[in-house]
Amino acid sequence: MSFLNEDTNYDFLKIRKFAFALSAILIIASIVSFFTKGLNYGLDFTGGTLVEVGYEQDADLPNIRQQLDDIKINGAVVQNFGSAKVVQIRMPQQDHIENAKVSDVVLAALASDGSKVIKRDQSFVGPVVGEELKEQGGLAMIVALICIMIYVALRFEWKFSVGSVAALAHDVIIVVGFFSITSVEFDLTVLAALLAVIGYSLNDTIVVFDRIRENFLLMRKATPEEVINNSINLTLSRTVMTSLTTMLVLLALFFFGGQTIHSFAEALIVGVLIGTYSSVFIASPTTLALGVSKEDLMPPEVEKEGEEFDAL
Repeated sequence: MSFLNEDTNYDFLKIRKFAFALSAILIIASIVSFFTKGLNYGLDFTGGTLVEVGYEQDADLPNIRQQLDDIKINGAVVQNFGSAKVVQIRMPQQDHIENAKVSDVVLAALASDGSKVIKRDQSFVGPVVGEELKEQGGLAMIVALICIMIYVALRFEWKFSVGSVAALAHDVIIVVGFFSITSVEFDLTVLAALLAVIGYSLNDTIVVFDRIRENFLLMRKATPEEVINNSINLTLSRTVMTSLTTMLVLLALFFFGGQTIHSFAEALIVGVLIGTYSSVFIASPTTLALGVSKEDLMPPEVEKEGEEFDAL
C-alpha cells in the first residue's frame, strides 16, 4: 500500500486549522456533556453490592431481572460471567435492605421458583470508598500528565512538552466525553484504560518528536513546517501499523472477551483512534504554533579552554 511507504509526502499541516476546529468541537461537546449529564459511574465509584451466583443449567437472564424487580431491587445489572451458568449481579445501595442482607435476599428470590442457585462470590463497596477511588483516579491522571510534561521538557524542549501534554489532555477529555455521551458504565477498568491511553498516545508522539529533532539538524535549509511534515510522513507507516495491530487485539477483546472487560476494551478502542489522530494533528501542530525552531534543539556551545586568549 503506497500510503504506508516511507517516501509519502502528505501535507498534514495544511489541514491543521480544520483539525484544531474539529478537536475544539469534540472537546466542548465532551465538557458540556460531562458537566450536564455526568458519567454513568459503576459500583466501584458509587458503592453497592456485587453477587455472583451459579446455576445447574443455563441461566435465564430476563427471568432473573424480573425476580429482582419483584423484590424491588432497583438499578441491578444482570449479566453472564464466564459461562451461561454463572451470573453476576451488580446492585447499587438499596434503601429498604441492609447491605449485609442484600445477597441473602437476592439468593432467596432467585431460588423461589425452585431453581438450584449457589452463591459463588460477594463483594461490597461503600460510598466513602467509592468517592475516594474517584478522587484518587482523577489525581492519578493529573500526576501522570505533570510527570510527562517534565519528562518531555527535559528530553526535548518546553514547546514539545506543551504539545505532548495538549495532545494527551485532548485524548483523555474526548474519551471521557464519549463515556458521558453514550452513558456506558464508567468503572475502575475504564479508568485503567484511560491511563493506558495516555501511555499509548505518548509513545506515538515521542516517536514523531524524535524524528522532528533529527530532521531539524539534518534539513538545515527547510522551514519548521517542512521539517515537521517530513517527520510525520517518515513515521506514518510505523504509526498506522502499530494502530492497526493494536486495534485487532482490542476488537477481539471487545467482541469475545466477555462483559467484564467490555468497557475496558471500548475505552481503549476509542483512545487508540483518538491517540493516533492527536499524535499527527494535535501534538506536532501545537509545537509548530508555539514557534519551535532549529535553535531550540541545538546543543549549547561549549567554550573551549584557551579561546579567550586566542581572541586577545
